Amino acid sequence: MKQMLWRDLQLAARLPSQWLLPLAFFVAAASMFPLGIGADTTVLARIAPGVVWVCALLAMMLSVSQLFNADHQDGSLEQMLIGTHWLPGLVAMRVLGHWLQSGVPLVLLAPVFGLLFDLPADAVGMLALALLLGTPVLSMLGALGSALALGLRNGAALVFLLVLPLAVPVLIFGSGAVTAAQNGESAQGALSLLGALLIFTGVVAPPATAAALRIAIE
Repeated sequence: MKQMLWRDLQLAARLPSQWLLPLAFFVAAASMFPLGIGADTTVLARIAPGVVWVCALLAMMLSVSQLFNADHQDGSLEQMLIGTHWLPGLVAMRVLGHWLQSGVPLVLLAPVFGLLFDLPADAVGMLALALLLGTPVLSMLGALGSALALGLRNGAALVFLLVLPLAVPVLIFGSGAVTAAQNGESAQGALSLLGALLIFTGVVAPPATAAALRIAIE
């Protein structure tokens, strides 16, 4: 299983466009809002949590829609299904590799966009923490959607339609935690719910994704 993670990271190093394109989209999309809305710092700070989270969701969906396509086309997915390794564990390694490529850069960029939207220091730290808890959930949900749409025409659009309703609680609690920090309130409730979503998705999503892959191949 560790070999799969190492292989995915090596491929990402050789093909940086796989993770640079979603990152560039995130930067470009989030940067457009201050340019379009203007220099009103009050308005920018108010919309910042929702804008950053929506841009993060869209950026991660750009790469996750093709998560299993290459394995499906070259036949390695069939080998994974009939191999001796535990398929949900292999799926978890694939999702971890995707998160390291797509989610971690967003977490690292959070302070930059906090300053861009004129967020206070507490809210910037909360934004990074919320993204750290929420982006793995988006990766796991995206992997499930990618497995369900595997081999279908217009699969990328279908993945987005499948994942969007499931990702709404992540967006609500993630932006809610940042808004609470902005207002000087406790964000413990929103962070606890994000953590619960992370644990629940981590338990349910890999087996469900493995089952969807088996159905897609059969």
